[in-house]
Amino acid sequence: MAEDDMYHGYLLDNRQSEAGIRFDALSELFDPVTFRHVDELGITVGMRCWEVGAGGPSVPLGLAERVGPAGKVIATDIDVSWTGDIAGGAIEVLRHDVATDPPPPGGFDLVHARLVLVNVTDRAEALRRMVRALRPGGRLLLEDADPGLQPLLCPDESGPEQRLANRLRSDFRALMAARGADLAYGRTLPRLLREAGLEDVRADAYFPITSPACAVLEAATMRQIRRRLVTEGLATDEEIDRHLANVATGRLDLATAPMISAWGRRP
Repeated sequence: MAEDDMYHGYLLDNRQSEAGIRFDALSELFDPVTFRHVDELGITVGMRCWEVGAGGPSVPLGLAERVGPAGKVIATDIDVSWTGDIAGGAIEVLRHDVATDPPPPGGFDLVHARLVLVNVTDRAEALRRMVRALRPGGRLLLEDADPGLQPLLCPDESGPEQRLANRLRSDFRALMAARGADLAYGRTLPRLLREAGLEDVRADAYFPITSPACAVLEAATMRQIRRRLVTEGLATDEEIDRHLANVATGRLDLATAPMISAWGRRP
């Protein structure tokens, strides 16, 4: 796959330096939720896990702690530049496109993807491949955003700073939708897992408000998409600079889109 094709349609690609900042912020915001579910699913010593679209290193490392040297964690992504240096021991890192490449061999006790499928063009095929990779009794844990459920960056739109933030967030969502992102995908996960034949399907949702990591995430995201916003006439450089300055004050109560976590078991 050519490098340009690899990132076609993906607005926040891993090649930009801001990606590492975003991964750290996402880890701070969402790792406690992810690992609460992982632990409740009973992922423990000796198990095999496939981390799909790993992006940053925090989830593969956390899974490796749980499965130990006798277990295995395969971390895959279309760009492994942020995870390559964690390979070794229980962790194997592979460049892989979940929608087009065969699943890693061997079968898995856990397959997990966080904030991945919303950006995958052929989500249905990616889901089928993840389900097929499960061992009998294996668990699939999908966690994805649903910007349509809570579209505002500042739910308390109390002044011009908040209105600007929410307008830029709306512009960001428009860019995502134009590139094939499903902004209502998260809410569909429980139904999709049942339709895929999984049992004991459950789900919950989480979104933080007024975390310092929300501000870090917003600033890094805005810097990544700045050129596209300006080029497509959605915002000016002055508006983006003003928004970044507002974020830096720490006085905006910033939120994320809800992250829906859904899980089920292969019979």
